[in-house]
Order: sequence, then C-alpha cells, then structure tokens
Amino acid sequence: MDKKAATPQSKPVKKKGSSFGRGWRRYGWPILRHAIVPLVCVLALFAGMSAGYVVLGDKPFSDVLEWNTWKHMFDLIFAET
Repeated sequence: MDKKAATPQSKPVKKKGSSFGRGWRRYGWPILRHAIVPLVCVLALFAGMSAGYVVLGDKPFSDVLEWNTWKHMFDLIFAET
C-alpha cells in the first residue's frame, strides 16, 4: 500500500501577523464598499457640471471652483417665476 494515501493531510498553518488585515476586512471593506457608489456619483455630478459649464457655456474653468458661480446657478434654476 501507498503510505501517502493512508496518512491524513494536515491543515494549513495560519501565519501570525498583524491584526490589520483582519480588521480591514471586517470593518474597512464594507464601509468602503458602501461609500464608493455615492462618491462616484458626486464625482460624476461635479465632472458633468464642470464640463457643461466650461464646454457648453464657454466659461473659464477657474470659475467652476468658485462658490458664487454655483449659488448663482442655483438661484437661476430655483427662482420664483
């Protein structure tokens, strides 16, 4: 008989290391997974509004980063008629 087939296989030995990997998998990954969709949506909204303002509106990109520009646009869109 073959000795290798008769001996039980040993379980893989876990390496003792930092607990950072376990904590990251347990807490960090679910938070990142749930936060990535809203983050991508906000980035896409900003990119779309910036592209529309610069390309369609023929305005300088430096105006995109000013708060007064977006306040003026909000006032134009939601103004009482």
